[in-house]
This record gives sequence, C-alpha cells and structure tokens, in this order.
Amino acid sequence: MKKMLYFLGVSMLVFVLAACGTSDDGDTAGSGEADGADEAGEMPSELIMGFVPSSESDQIADTVEPLAERLSEELGIPVSGQVMTNYTGLVEAMGNDQVHIGFIPAFGYVLATDRYPQVEVILKSVRNGSGTYRAQYTVLADSDIESIEDLEGKVWAYNDLASTSGYLFPAAQLVTEYDVPVDGIESFFGAQVQTGSHDNAIITVLEGGADVATTFEDARVILEADYPEIMDETRVIGYTEEIPNDTISVLNTLPQELIDQIRDVFLSFNEDEDMIKILNDVYRWDAIEEASDDEYDIVRETYELFSDQVSLD
Repeated sequence: MKKMLYFLGVSMLVFVLAACGTSDDGDTAGSGEADGADEAGEMPSELIMGFVPSSESDQIADTVEPLAERLSEELGIPVSGQVMTNYTGLVEAMGNDQVHIGFIPAFGYVLATDRYPQVEVILKSVRNGSGTYRAQYTVLADSDIESIEDLEGKVWAYNDLASTSGYLFPAAQLVTEYDVPVDGIESFFGAQVQTGSHDNAIITVLEGGADVATTFEDARVILEADYPEIMDETRVIGYTEEIPNDTISVLNTLPQELIDQIRDVFLSFNEDEDMIKILNDVYRWDAIEEASDDEYDIVRETYELFSDQVSLD
C-alpha cells in the first residue's frame, strides 16, 4: 500500500486542448458545450486546446501555438488553445464539453474520471526514457533543513492542491512514512502557499516566502535561464517514489475515427524533432507512448486517501 500511494502523475506537464475562457478564480467561463462542439459521436467543427501552466502562462501560450497549427493541419479541423489557471478549471472544462483533448497530470485525470466518465486517457508522456517520475523537496542551500522530518512548522510552497507532484504525493509520503495524520497535513506545516506553477513555488523559496517547495523533478531546470545560480542557491532534501507521467486524454464522446486520428498524430510526433522540442520546451516531454486507464488505478488510491481535502468543489 505504501508504494502504491506514491505513484502519481505531474508534473508537471499539464497541457490541455480547451475552448473556453477562464475567470479570475480559475473556473471556466460559461457553461454547456464549446463553440463548434457537436452531438456525441459527431465530428466537431473545431477542437479547442487549453493547458495548465507549469511556468508562465504567456510563455506557454506562445510556445505551443505551432503545435495547435500542426494539429489543425494533420487532423483537418481548426484547433485553438488557451491557458487554464488551475487543474480544477481544466477538469471542469472537459466535464462540460469545453475541452476535447487534455494533457492532464495523473491526479487531475483521476479527478476528471471520478466525476466525468467521458474523459479517457489514450497516451502519456515519456521523460528521460521513463513513463514515471518523482516529486522533489527543494530548500535554500544555506537552510537548516536537512531532511523531510525537519519540515515540521516550516512554510510549504506548492503549485496547486490538486497537483500530483506538487501536493498529493508529498502529502501521501508524510502520511505513510512519517506518521502525519491525513487530517494533520495542514497543522504539520507552519503555513502553506499555493503558487499556481512549479517554477513559482521554487521562486517563492528563493525570495524567502517559503522554506520548501515541492515540484516535479527537477523543476529548477526551467528557471536556469533567469536564475543561472539556482543549482548553487538551492538543494534537494528528498524525493517521493515513482509517479506515473502525465496523460493525453480525450472525450470518448468524440467519433472513434477522430480519437484514433488524434492518437496517431501525437505518436507521429516521436519522429518529428520540431514537435518534440515544443513539448520539451513547455513540459520537458521527450516522447509520447500509449496508455490505458488501469495504469492510473494506483493514483486513485491516493485520491481516496485525500478525497475529503481535495475535490473539484
């Protein structure tokens, strides 16, 4: 059971095809079907792309624009995109037929399928030759924090309460390895700061706003251009066990022919350096491989552990 609780899927790459606007608090604007969405099983006139940021939203939106254009070209359907502000906004967008295709981290995927059975995984990311990754705990290099046990009473920064590597698997590790009660996570720390993205969590530590950041491994890389000394100024005090990588999920109400096309186009990107570079620049993906729903059963175990604290409501 202990090992099972650590398999999560993140980091980080949170990328979704979406068609709706978002409000300031991260909820999707409007309700009902997105423009261009047709009845179940019918070919839509447009696919709308949205994604949750692992770094600055504007930067991601600009970077993935060529990906949207390429998808439009290969699928023969217009594709447009928008950055969602958080995981739950993304899940709700898919549940309300405002997102057709979503690059969702593992825990976000579990949240989605728990409420919306029309969400179905077809592919997942590969990083460093692996379909799994770890979450890491980062502190300042001169911090007196030496181990995870030393985090009691400290300020914890993470990107989102529904993040697999940012929150859920570190929290599960505290429960199963360090005997922190499930309902005692908040009181274990002196305070918690939700930052909206992995890089912002680390920046919060760098600027003195938190003592520790939990992110996907190694999120510091995406900050090296702006913070060239980051590897010297910070250090890692621990990791969770392996977590399943992010999903590419679709609405199974789309025509099966279109779902098969989407799967084939994304798999073809493995042979396209330009497309893989885009995914690597945004989410550090090195490749894409097929995936099935049962691979994420282990994540559902963690969801059951924290279902009272983390939900879509």
